[in-house]
Amino acid sequence: MATSFQQIPARGASMRTLRWKGGLGADAGLVLVVALALVFASLRAIGMLGPPQARVLLPLGFVGMALAPLLLLDRTGWRQIGLALPSGARPMLHGVAAGTVAALACFGTAWLLAGPGTDNPFVTIAASYRATFDTAGLGLLPLYLAFTLPAVLFSPIGEEVFFRGLLQRALEQRCSARSSTVLECGAFGLVHLCHHGLAPGAAGLAPGPLSAASWVAAMYAVGWLFPALRRRSDSLLPAVAAHAAFNMTMNGAIFGLLW
Repeated sequence: MATSFQQIPARGASMRTLRWKGGLGADAGLVLVVALALVFASLRAIGMLGPPQARVLLPLGFVGMALAPLLLLDRTGWRQIGLALPSGARPMLHGVAAGTVAALACFGTAWLLAGPGTDNPFVTIAASYRATFDTAGLGLLPLYLAFTLPAVLFSPIGEEVFFRGLLQRALEQRCSARSSTVLECGAFGLVHLCHHGLAPGAAGLAPGPLSAASWVAAMYAVGWLFPALRRRSDSLLPAVAAHAAFNMTMNGAIFGLLW
């Protein structure tokens, strides 16, 4: 992927017609991307809710998300979706700050609404961590690093490249930018039901429908932050930085306050 991040102004290449490989048209490209979204959502659901040995499907799905535009678009298309360097470090710093604040806001809201109970999505996420492997006897720092490093490497890159990059730009071939963002953020929110609200976790947690709906709404709202960062900088990298900062802060709160 490193070869695609070139210091080329994305605005100059961001004409409305997305550049696909193999002569794909806008309609065929959109159908293909939606089909891929369903495949990646299925991998996520099986990886999170299936047997422990299926957990490997989760990072594999994120890798597939990151690779999809590289395989489907030409180099101009890569720049059109934001695979380009931002101008300077400020957009990256803004992304880190925004992601950190968003995570603290989500954690604080969940704590106010549910406290340390099972309706708190971060309690459910902590339970899913405990079900991954035997964490007994491990200190907080090793546990934090074990769960945070993958959360910084896989989901921020995969989800931002696919959702904010490929899916949003494919939708924009047929919808307005606002409608495309609504649809893309809606899909982003719904796939997070795999983490809280879709089914009981390994620890026996069974959040109610209002709890699940509030979690989807929170992820939908956070999802609007990432395309805004991409649009302001013509690059996906600030959105990736914000997503990574969100996950780092979320895990810091989980291991600092809930573990």
